[in-house]
Order: sequence, then structure tokens, then C-alpha cells
Amino acid sequence: MPSADLCTEDEVSELVHTFYDAIRQDAVLGPIFQRHVADWDTHLPKMVDFWSSALRGTARFRGSPMPKHVALPGLNKELFQRWLALFRQTTSSLPNTGMAERASDLAGRIAESLWYGYELSRQPDHLPGAM
Repeated sequence: MPSADLCTEDEVSELVHTFYDAIRQDAVLGPIFQRHVADWDTHLPKMVDFWSSALRGTARFRGSPMPKHVALPGLNKELFQRWLALFRQTTSSLPNTGMAERASDLAGRIAESLWYGYELSRQPDHLPGAM
């Protein structure tokens, strides 16, 4: 369950900004994100709202991530795994271990769900394998 006691807004913001800095510098994921994120100054606050909602229960995030991810061409399981590995690398460096554990767990479920939805959108008669 999300809890405002788990972390501060500053910690959420630090997580998001540190993670997306790593994504943007990543040789594989960086170019993909650069092609599809037109305005980082708009995207990052949305991601802060998403993680604030997920971790702190603020309910600030409005949107549906699945359709946006399903619309992306040419993704594969390895890209989702790489995203998750970078996220977990980021959370492992956080001083707030409770937040790090919760965020890492949620990221695993999110990556699995997005991968599952992505694959089902392309092969509706084929059950996707585990990420």
C-alpha cells in the first residue's frame, strides 16, 4: 500500500530524475527515449506524479501508460529487462531503503505488466512468456 510516511516528495523527485538521467545516458535505451519523449520538462513531472501516487498515495497521476507503451514500435523483452535493471540500479543507491524496496518491487510489476500488454497487443493469440 502507498504511504505518505514511506518517503518525501523530494525523495520521489530524486528517484525519478536520477533514473531518467541514467536512461538518457544509456547506449541502448537513451536513443529510444529520445525518439519518443518530445519534451523532458513535461515528461519528468508526470513521472514524479506517477511515482508519488504509487509510493505515497498522492493520486496526482492521471493517465494510462499502457496505450502509450503499446504504440511504440520494435520493443522486445530485453529492453524491458534493461529498463528494470537500470531502475533497480538507481533504487539500490537510495538511502531510504524502505522506499527503494517498494519502488523496486513496483517497477518489477510495472515492467512485467507493460511487457505482457505489449506482447498481447501484437500477438493476441499467443500468451507472452515471463519477462
